Amino acid sequence: MGATGAITDVAGIRVGHVHKSGDGWLSGVTVVLPPPGTVGSVDVRGGGPATHETDALDPTTLSQTVDAVVLTGGSAFGLAAAHGAQRWCEENGRGFPVPGGLVPIVPAAAIFDLGRGGDFSARPGEAMGYAATAAAAGQPEGHDVERGNVGAGTGAAIGRGTYKGGVGTASITLDNGVVVAALAVVNALGLPFGTSSQWTEPGSVRLSEERASTPRVSAADSEGEAEPGGTDPDAKQPPPLNTTLVVVATDAVLDKADCKRTASAAHAGLARALNPSHTLADGDTVFALATGAVALDRSTPTARQISLITLQSAAADVVRLAILDGISQAEAVTTAAGTLGAYGR
Repeated sequence: MGATGAITDVAGIRVGHVHKSGDGWLSGVTVVLPPPGTVGSVDVRGGGPATHETDALDPTTLSQTVDAVVLTGGSAFGLAAAHGAQRWCEENGRGFPVPGGLVPIVPAAAIFDLGRGGDFSARPGEAMGYAATAAAAGQPEGHDVERGNVGAGTGAAIGRGTYKGGVGTASITLDNGVVVAALAVVNALGLPFGTSSQWTEPGSVRLSEERASTPRVSAADSEGEAEPGGTDPDAKQPPPLNTTLVVVATDAVLDKADCKRTASAAHAGLARALNPSHTLADGDTVFALATGAVALDRSTPTARQISLITLQSAAADVVRLAILDGISQAEAVTTAAGTLGAYGR
């Protein structure tokens, strides 16, 4: 199996970003727009999630398909962006049919970035959700995905708000031709496993380097001491609020229960990438989408099991790659609220 580039390597998947910085702003919205008929589910593992319509993705519920996934800044306030995505979908004939019209199925999840631009009230709303969905729809097939300080990653941070987080993406093509891909918005309490915040070569970020140690979130950190590149180390900081959001996509034929299990398996990639993860202060959430273009081998029970295990193991691998990509692509930023350094640079 080989690693390639982005979530848009899954045919039909499109991504749109809208963001705003300056004048108190440092936030945005990212929308993953799948082709019609895409099946989806979700697994929420963090202790502090901000989500919308995730119950509709439970395998026991009525609806089977997902019209868009909204990833947004602004914490629970930012979930209003999902209404803009729903409005775009309704206007464009996408949604669950009901008497009199359509109800788009648009789950959403938010990161905590409130106040990182200096103004606590500067957060995404319906208009930004609509614009991000329209931006996704306007992209060509297989387009490049912007990474780093874009969309929902605009105000993302890692390491107790010391370093800049961002949007990352990656994909893997399996030996059977199935594509498994992920997009991550990395806004974590922790830092990457197997890396160090200090490098001997300026500008070199090798997040996969195994011989380096991982800085841990210490008791001193929780008392308010910031590492270099963050805010005033003498200032007492409130408890951090964080979240890493992920969308896994594949072109395989999966039902809703398969997608649920894929989302669950993909959380292993999050745990491999970040230390710590899934804390009470993180809202870690993974969505899984299946466009249904490529059939898996289900000729026997054993073949079915092997096919699903292979795909779900790849989902964990690609989530790890997407998270590390989001960190390596993020650039330092300074606002009225302080400076977020570029990790490893």
